[in-house]
Amino acid sequence: MLRTAIRRAASARPARRTLSEASITVDFPGAYTAHLGDEPAATAETNKTELLEYFKTMYTMRRMEITCDNEYKARTIRGFCHLYDGQEAIGTGVQAALSPEDSWITSYRCHCIALARGGTVEGVLAELMGQSHGQTGGKGGSMHFYNKEHNFFGGQGIVGAQVPVGTGLAFANKYKTPLGEPMPVAIGCYGDGAANQGQIWESMNMAALWKLPMIFCIENNQYGMGTSIARHSCNNDYYTMGNVIAGLKMDGMNVLSVREGMKHVRDYVSQGNGPMVVEMSTYRYHGHSMSDPGKIYRDGAEVKAMRENNDPIKNVRQLLLGHTDATEDELNTIEKNIRAEVEAARDRALAGSTPSSTDDLVRNIYLDEHGKDVPQSYIRLPDYEKSIRA
Repeated sequence: MLRTAIRRAASARPARRTLSEASITVDFPGAYTAHLGDEPAATAETNKTELLEYFKTMYTMRRMEITCDNEYKARTIRGFCHLYDGQEAIGTGVQAALSPEDSWITSYRCHCIALARGGTVEGVLAELMGQSHGQTGGKGGSMHFYNKEHNFFGGQGIVGAQVPVGTGLAFANKYKTPLGEPMPVAIGCYGDGAANQGQIWESMNMAALWKLPMIFCIENNQYGMGTSIARHSCNNDYYTMGNVIAGLKMDGMNVLSVREGMKHVRDYVSQGNGPMVVEMSTYRYHGHSMSDPGKIYRDGAEVKAMRENNDPIKNVRQLLLGHTDATEDELNTIEKNIRAEVEAARDRALAGSTPSSTDDLVRNIYLDEHGKDVPQSYIRLPDYEKSIRA
């Protein structure tokens, strides 16, 4: 539970209220547990403007994922679809702590990270619908978003496969930084279900040997697909899995604790101290994917209790109402406007069209030695007769 203290300007407003730019000190005792290192201070400085921005971002993520659910059921979105609702504080808090130069790669549960790293709701939805104006041209779908301009390297469809790639990004960041200067960092996010993958252990070993600026970030949403953490991992303290690598566990349902914790982690790894293993304690409201109703291995009361008692959006809403001059009407209006914006983005996405020619499909696969796109004359499909021949 959050405990707050308020610092008011000399021209103080009524008790428990503050102006948009006036500082609020928020304490969150117990939010961190460290392994082989120091815990950051469990406190954050913020203000109304900042909290409103986090509120808008997370509510947009939530409505976008709910729209994905609805469109999947309407069959305008098909294939794999893994939703992020419940985990919005992580995507928002990490983005607030990182620099634009930092590299970010994540798992197939990537819609909201794509949005945080320069994407749009329309671009995300259009991609999920296979439309040509989607974020990756309608050719990637739910698990394969990408935005090089904003140093976002995906969405990966294979469990844990993003972590070695993220370690390579960290290697590149170190290699390109002059000796002795702070380095851009790389963060590789993966779920608790992937945490015991061999490729992750190997990546940790190399990152530690070479002191790479790599953040191994486990989004522990308590279930690896339909299996609880108590049943799928002999070590449930994921932040200790680096053995000799420093680790930090943090409250992943509180955007401020995520932001402050990740600032601490980023500072550590960017200074040449080597990698760090981070565990975000969080919860997903949907099942593992849209094909999983999420009801067999957990009961509705568990999900309901999390929604009522520790929802990341409600946490920010309570701070705004309790410690700024924000009102219920103001926040309700923001929610109403965001719902309308997401619906409009959905309509524009639906009005798009799929890639229109073979030329769209044979590009963006290989580059030549000069970095120029080389269209492919033949792409083998599972059904040989349907293979693409340009």
